[in-house]
Amino acid sequence: MMRWDRPAGGREPAAAALLGWLSDAQAPRLCLVSGSEGCGKSALLAWLVHHGSRPGGLAERTVHAVVPPSPDESVLATVWSIADQLGVVARAPWELVPVLAADGRRTVIVLPDVRGKAVAELVLALAGVPGIRLVVESRSGSPAHRLLSGSGSGCAELDLDLEQWRDEQRFAQWQASHGSQHVVAGMPKPKAVVDLWDPVAVCRADASTVTAAYERARKGEYGGLREAWLRAGQSLCLDQEPASRALTLLAALGDGADPRLASALSEAAAASAWCWEWSRVSGDLVPPWPGPVSALAVGEGPLAGAVLVTGPSGSVRVVRMGNGGARGRIAVGGFQPQSVSVMADGTVLVLDEAGRVHADGSWVARPTGSGIARLLDEGPSGREVLLTALRDHVGTAIACAAGPDLGVVAFGDAAGEVQAFGDWEGAAVLHRGRVNALAALGMPVDSEGVVPLVYSGGADGTVRAWSPGHAPMAAPLAERDSAVMSIDAAMTQSGPALAVAWGDGAVEWIEVDTGAWRAFRPGPPVRAVALAPDGRLLMGMDEYLVCLTPGSPAQLAPEGVQRRP
Repeated sequence: MMRWDRPAGGREPAAAALLGWLSDAQAPRLCLVSGSEGCGKSALLAWLVHHGSRPGGLAERTVHAVVPPSPDESVLATVWSIADQLGVVARAPWELVPVLAADGRRTVIVLPDVRGKAVAELVLALAGVPGIRLVVESRSGSPAHRLLSGSGSGCAELDLDLEQWRDEQRFAQWQASHGSQHVVAGMPKPKAVVDLWDPVAVCRADASTVTAAYERARKGEYGGLREAWLRAGQSLCLDQEPASRALTLLAALGDGADPRLASALSEAAAASAWCWEWSRVSGDLVPPWPGPVSALAVGEGPLAGAVLVTGPSGSVRVVRMGNGGARGRIAVGGFQPQSVSVMADGTVLVLDEAGRVHADGSWVARPTGSGIARLLDEGPSGREVLLTALRDHVGTAIACAAGPDLGVVAFGDAAGEVQAFGDWEGAAVLHRGRVNALAALGMPVDSEGVVPLVYSGGADGTVRAWSPGHAPMAAPLAERDSAVMSIDAAMTQSGPALAVAWGDGAVEWIEVDTGAWRAFRPGPPVRAVALAPDGRLLMGMDEYLVCLTPGSPAQLAPEGVQRRP
């Protein structure tokens, strides 16, 4: 049986009450730990976090997220801290609440020293989510305490100023051994003042301090640096080197920002694992921002050198790979594109929200020869037969690769099965649950031969490889405690490479043969990735599209299998 560590200051009755509240399925979702300054609130929460973080502890007593106390109380920093610890992405409270509600699992969150109304309002919003349990420390009489205790939500309150929550005999023993009458809260000292105009300074400063300051500032202040920081904030608040933070901030910077910012951030980011190529941010005019991204695909054939960008607008925008400039647009009809891919001849395949395939051949080169010769040509072409076969299926993801004739088209579905059509055919179940994303490659095996490879990313948090006509690889190529959101593959100078976007906000670039990898977190939810043969990696989000190339040498993962860091 695991030993029960005693809390400090004779607080065994309060500790037992906290554990009882955690174990009671009918108890209120919010427990407010209150009392006067120095009464031991922080020490009790520290004990609870320690008790609830030990391996092998009871599931109902497990603590899943703890917001670090900060003298600069920030709603956004609180949201980003909770989201990161729970493995989700949320830009603001309006996104965190539904994301946790959709998850549905029991989640215990501890928030020390909540003082202001803004964070208290976030607490109340989270307390409305089934499965969430919140332990909140707040000094009696503070604005947060008044709001939470009088909210009418039926919170459980532990007022440590009441005698019932302390064992006097234990307190006397503790006092004799520690020589102190109180357990004083350990609030961190205020951080140094940061020059919010200096991009290098903010990349080196305490992230919560910078976030709180930008949160209080007006829109348009600080030459665009504020907007970039708030756009990429969840990533910027992670513990990382200043060079990595500078790259993340640079990627989120719009073209309306002070041009000196990009120059300073580029220099500061020189030691990062990536090189920034370009970004197109909401509001950009030259070149224009292509809009929110739902899917990306690298162009083939007549579309070589371009990337296709789909979004809620119901169209496919063709963007130049080199600088993000507009090259054209493809009208696909009155639906919301969910997945897009390009065949070798330039045929664009798009999945609508119902999983049906739509094909556009407006960029495909027209066949030579007279009209009479084409009329005399017998029957539909192989391409038309393939497209007809695809229209009979409903899927969740689609991908194409070149082959000796038509190439291969891979189709994933909600049951975890992937089907191949075209030059190679077959089917395999690759995931437990929905196929979220697909990528395909035609791998040259000799001077003439090609082998198809299909890479599949699932809602089960795995990336798997399969060659039609063969059994799937037994072990996943990559695996995390998060769903795959998007995947792409390319034949680079170092061999086949994968780009994977995960539901927790991370993007990974993996060399399949060597297992070398590198990662990047832009901050917002990543909707789609695209990988070009020259190594360019594009990441599409709701507010911006960014292009990076590999910088410093990649890290080598054991046996080539990626697991959550």
